[in-house]
Amino acid sequence: MADPITYDDFAKLELRVAKVLDARPHPNADKLLLLQIDVGGETKQIVAGIRAHYTPEQLVGKLIVVVNNLAPAMLRGETSNGMLLAATSGEKVVLLMPDDPECVPGAKIK
Repeated sequence: MADPITYDDFAKLELRVAKVLDARPHPNADKLLLLQIDVGGETKQIVAGIRAHYTPEQLVGKLIVVVNNLAPAMLRGETSNGMLLAATSGEKVVLLMPDDPECVPGAKIK
């Protein structure tokens, strides 16, 4: 188990529901996808290392969970403005997705 954190540490994370608007392979990295997401009226790009587990076609239109306030990072020449949340189950990566299709992009997770 990782070191315990306080509630105040956890509260610094802004977890939001996002809708995947577009997805495409990263031009310079075999393991990465570039996702354009809607986080409640704001469009962002995130770079995700899920290319071996999901095709772009599987992602477009899906609702996912993201860390919305992560500092931007440059990954192989592309800016990532957030991070999606996923679980690992053995060798498989499973995206965390709201199970209600009526959940709106931008909904806060608490």
